[in-house]
Amino acid sequence: MNILITPDSFKGSLTAKEVCDSVALAVKNVFPNSYIEKIPFSDGGEGAIDFFRNNIKGKIVPCNTVDPLGKSINKPYYIFEEGKSAWIELSQASGITLIEESERNPLITSTYGTGIQIKHALQSNCKNIFLGLGGSATHDLGTGIFTALGGSLLNKSKLPIQLGGGYLNQCNEIDDKKLIQELKSAKITMACDVTNPLIGDIGAANTYALQKGAKLEDIKILEKNSLIFAEIIKKKYKISIHNIPGGAAAGGCAAGIFGLLGGIIKNGFDLISKQVNLEENIKKSDLVITGEGSFDKQSLFGKVPYKIASIASKYRIPTIIIAGKINIKKKDINLDGPYSVHCIHPENIQLSEAIKKTNDHIIKKLEIVLSKMKNSKNYFRC
Repeated sequence: MNILITPDSFKGSLTAKEVCDSVALAVKNVFPNSYIEKIPFSDGGEGAIDFFRNNIKGKIVPCNTVDPLGKSINKPYYIFEEGKSAWIELSQASGITLIEESERNPLITSTYGTGIQIKHALQSNCKNIFLGLGGSATHDLGTGIFTALGGSLLNKSKLPIQLGGGYLNQCNEIDDKKLIQELKSAKITMACDVTNPLIGDIGAANTYALQKGAKLEDIKILEKNSLIFAEIIKKKYKISIHNIPGGAAAGGCAAGIFGLLGGIIKNGFDLISKQVNLEENIKKSDLVITGEGSFDKQSLFGKVPYKIASIASKYRIPTIIIAGKINIKKKDINLDGPYSVHCIHPENIQLSEAIKKTNDHIIKKLEIVLSKMKNSKNYFRC
């Protein structure tokens, strides 16, 4: 029996690799003669560097940079394809987990540190920059990145404006004359798992700014400033970034880099899955096991387990989805192929206790599920 184990991480408890190991132990306890293929997965955002380290030949590159508030830090990125390509996680230098909750303020945080990493990779002869979006503390439309790469946003007095989304309304002119030369022969591809546009009720400010530390009045400022800056980009480059699908990702970084640097926005899952021939691995499997920390309605909009289950469903490959928390009804899960969904934790367990016991609960739950499957030919028809 060929079994493919390919989960995302269980955020706050286990990495995707650790989940793989726990699942594999349960599988071997029930199907000792099975062949197991493990692919710890990521959607291209947080955790993507771990994915590359586990699956793609290359190396980690440490880089001196700054956090969203300008404090010096050292954070890695990953180079592969014989040094020609780099995968840079925006959350490494511009992530919300880097700053204390009391300091979170998207009016003043910036992606400048991520720009330093991109510059470092470009000046190390990388030609293809893959930028994994997600988990940012920022809403600066990628202007920090643009500035780190040599660009300037100037006010009416021809002076550089302060970094951060709260100051974008002061921009009167975009100066790209001093962008580093390496950009001319480089390609920037942004990986994201959202389709929200930059502007509007489901745009970057109205959807994501609150979780980055914005107050209600700040959201209005960020929306207004985003619109002002989008118009400046439109005037200079004859490009509209207002309603690009995915433009809201990472505080409008996707839209901004699209307009300022010609970056391409791609679905993160699709980019990552091609690196490991995921669909081919699924096709040759007898069973697929995937999962994530929380499986809910948001999962249906491109999260790893649902995307994997959808591919498996296309080939009628039985799929088991596990999660620490399930908040979705079966009737809302639109999968034609055989599948089952399981919460690993007992009911009414405290979150802190659940996090501590995630490893044990994965093994215990899967042993029960796999044993039932082993003893019932009609298991997935239930």
